Amino acid sequence: MKSLEDLKKLREKLQAGNAVRQGGSTQIIVGMGTCGIAAGAREALNAIMDEIAKRKLRDVVVRQTGCIGMCEKEPLVDVVREGEARITYGHVTPEVARKIVAEHVVNDRIVDENVVAKLTD
Repeated sequence: MKSLEDLKKLREKLQAGNAVRQGGSTQIIVGMGTCGIAAGAREALNAIMDEIAKRKLRDVVVRQTGCIGMCEKEPLVDVVREGEARITYGHVTPEVARKIVAEHVVNDRIVDENVVAKLTD
């Protein structure tokens, strides 16, 4: 990102992609607070969106949130599925983000090496 205009274009692209996936059974929440962005959250978000588009997943909603509160583990990504524990992944690089989509979202296998929290209802 080199300008505010680049950021606006990215936002529009992500919103358009999210519009197709509203009402999904799986939510992926990316922490986009200042420290998350500085640690690479934008790149992780782009990788997640790209992987979802490649796999043509229609039941996944991608959301952004502010600071999640574990700055030392940024970038952070939560995967929330109805009836399952909320899984928070830390140190999410683009490669890890792709693995999360492939393993957790598609194949129902938690990527244990990157889990930093598991919250049950």
